[in-house]
Amino acid sequence: MDLLNTLVDKGLRRETPTRAEALAVLATTDDELLDVVAAAGKVRRHWFGRRVKLNYLVNLKSGLCPEDCSYCSQRLGSKADILKYTWLKPDEASQAAAAGLAGGAKRVCLVASGRGPTDRDVDRVSDTIKAIKEQNEDVEVCACLGLLSDGQAERLREAGADAYNHNLNTSESTYGEITTTHTYADRVDTVRKAHAAGLSACSGLIAGMGETDEDLVDVMFSLRELDPDSVPVNFLIPFEGTPLAKEWNLTPQRCLRILAMARFVCPDVEVRIAGGREVHLRTMQPLALHLANSIFLGDYLTSEGQAGKADLEMIADAGFEVEGAGEVTLPEHRAGGGRSCHAGGGVCGSHDGAEAGCGSHEGGGCGSHEGGGVCGTAPASAPAPAASAEEPRPGLVAVRRRGTGTDLAPNA
Repeated sequence: MDLLNTLVDKGLRRETPTRAEALAVLATTDDELLDVVAAAGKVRRHWFGRRVKLNYLVNLKSGLCPEDCSYCSQRLGSKADILKYTWLKPDEASQAAAAGLAGGAKRVCLVASGRGPTDRDVDRVSDTIKAIKEQNEDVEVCACLGLLSDGQAERLREAGADAYNHNLNTSESTYGEITTTHTYADRVDTVRKAHAAGLSACSGLIAGMGETDEDLVDVMFSLRELDPDSVPVNFLIPFEGTPLAKEWNLTPQRCLRILAMARFVCPDVEVRIAGGREVHLRTMQPLALHLANSIFLGDYLTSEGQAGKADLEMIADAGFEVEGAGEVTLPEHRAGGGRSCHAGGGVCGSHDGAEAGCGSHEGGGCGSHEGGGVCGTAPASAPAPAASAEEPRPGLVAVRRRGTGTDLAPNA
C-alpha cells in the first residue's frame, strides 16, 4: 500500500501529509482498516513507545452555560437531565483530583461551564490549582474555562497551571452551524493567548456532528498549524435534550480512521481519545490505543465512562503501560519548550494566518482530530464514500450520577 508507506515515512520525519493523503485515510475500506491501524501504530510507537498517558476530569461548575453549542449537554436551553451545581471549593476540587491521581492519572483537567471566566473565577481556579499542587507536587494541571480575556492566561500560569484546553471542535467553514454565541476566531484567540503565556496548548475536535471528511481534514490541518502539544479527539455523545441527540453518524471503524488520520497529521503530538470512546468505539477501544497515546480515566463532565479499573485492565491487556508521573510525555524536541520546525511543514504555531481554537464542554472533553486515493489505488479526486451511520443507541449514553457534585464515590 503505497499510501500507507508514504504516510509512515512522513510521520517518522514529522512531515505534513497532503490533504489528499489525509482524505484517503478516511476513505479506506473496512478490509484495509487493520493495515491503516498498523501503519499509524508505527508512527505512534516511534514517538511515544507503548506508554498511555492518563488524564482525569474535574467538573468545577456544571450546567447553566449561556453559550448555545449544539453538542453540549450544558448549553443554553439544554433539556438534558445532567447534574447542575456552582463552583466547587478548592478543597473539594483537590479531593476530587486526588481520586484520579490515585487511579494513575498524571494530569488533572479542571473544567468549568460558561463563556469564559471572570477575574474572580480566575482567582477561584488559581486557588484550586495551588490546593491540588500542595497535595501532589508533580501533577500536571490543565485548565479549561472557555474564552480568555487579556492577562488571564498569565495569571493561571503564575498559579501553577501547566496547560490550557480550548478545542477547535469543527472546521471553520461549518463552525457557525454548531455555535452562534461566539466565533471560530474567538477560539483561535484564546489558544494563542495560552501559547503566549507559556502554557502548553491543548486543542482538539469533536467528530460525529454531521461533518464531512473535508471538514475533519480542515480542522486537523488547522490544528497542525496551531501546533498544540495535545489534541483531544472527541466523539459526539448524543445527549437527549440537545439539538444533536439524533446524530449517530459514527461506527467503531470510522472512529479508528479518524484517529489514524489525526496521528498522521500530528505524528509527534499527544493524541488523546476523549469523550465518547465508550459509546462509539465500544469493544474496539483497545485497537485505538495503537493510534492514540492518551485517554481520560473514568468519567467525563456530565456522562459516565468506562470503569477506571476496566481502563487500566484494557491498557495492560492490549500490551501497553500507564505512563508514570516521572516520565516526559512529549518527544525531546517538543518537551524542550521550543516550537521546532516540522520538516516540510513550516514553523508550527507561528503563522499569522493560523486558524484554530476551541471550547470546554461535554462531547468536547477538556476535552479527530491527500495525491493518494484509497490506499494509493483510487484517484485523489474520487469522492469519499459516505460514512455508514449506526442505529441510534441512546442506552449507551449514561448521565453522570457519581463523583463530583454528588455524595457517591468517583469513578477512577
